[in-house]
Amino acid sequence: MSRRAGRRRAQKAVKVVISGASSGIGEALARYYDEPGNVLGFIARRNVAGNFRSQVAAFSVDVTDVPALEAAANDFLARFGAPDLVIANAGIGVGTHGDEIADVEKLRRILEVNVTGMAATLAAFAPAMRKAGGGTLVGVASVAGFRGLPGSGAYCASKSAAITWLESMRAELHGSGVSVVCICPGYIDTPMTQSNRYPMPFLLSPDEFARRMARAVRAKRRLAVIPWQMALASVLLRLVPGWLYDRLAARAPRKPRDVPI
Repeated sequence: MSRRAGRRRAQKAVKVVISGASSGIGEALARYYDEPGNVLGFIARRNVAGNFRSQVAAFSVDVTDVPALEAAANDFLARFGAPDLVIANAGIGVGTHGDEIADVEKLRRILEVNVTGMAATLAAFAPAMRKAGGGTLVGVASVAGFRGLPGSGAYCASKSAAITWLESMRAELHGSGVSVVCICPGYIDTPMTQSNRYPMPFLLSPDEFARRMARAVRAKRRLAVIPWQMALASVLLRLVPGWLYDRLAARAPRKPRDVPI
């Protein structure tokens, strides 16, 4: 057994809730936090596959169904108490064009999942964690939330809103003992990105991303862009003046619009 694995096993048991746990980043996070003694709460529309060493409570819930989500949270709280960590990871994305009226329905659905669903997931557990005086709430946003990208307006808008919501929530919970962490992934090799028809620099596997994300969460970083190369790129992008950004971005490849969400 490696020393890193030994250190992980030496840590106290934790209760972790993960939304969107059935695939991609969420599935990798479920593997990462799966340790004997831990309690894992899974919130996902589909079944979460795997033989887990942790105690598992799985809830077949769409995060946009707020009453069902609240009922699942209350079930978890009644059985296990306040979680140590809640990760609002569920998200969707597809290409959209601002001049296509048909894409407004995609915009509505993306905002509903990526913003409202994230907010509802965290809000369902936050009062119990505040009462317990500790824990960490994590929202998974994206580097796409820092500037608008052509062909991805709905996705960019949703992730920008997620970043701002989490910043507001962090200030609201300041002094409560509950931390709020915003994670902004770059390109991760998941079903969502596998439909992209263009190069994806600094692409990470879901498991490598989960390891890096867990480090950021342990450090209670307010905002973490992963990998660091994309953090640098995002800073540079925000420094580009609007007139130049428009010209450069107009030439960027577009996310496919024909992917089901």
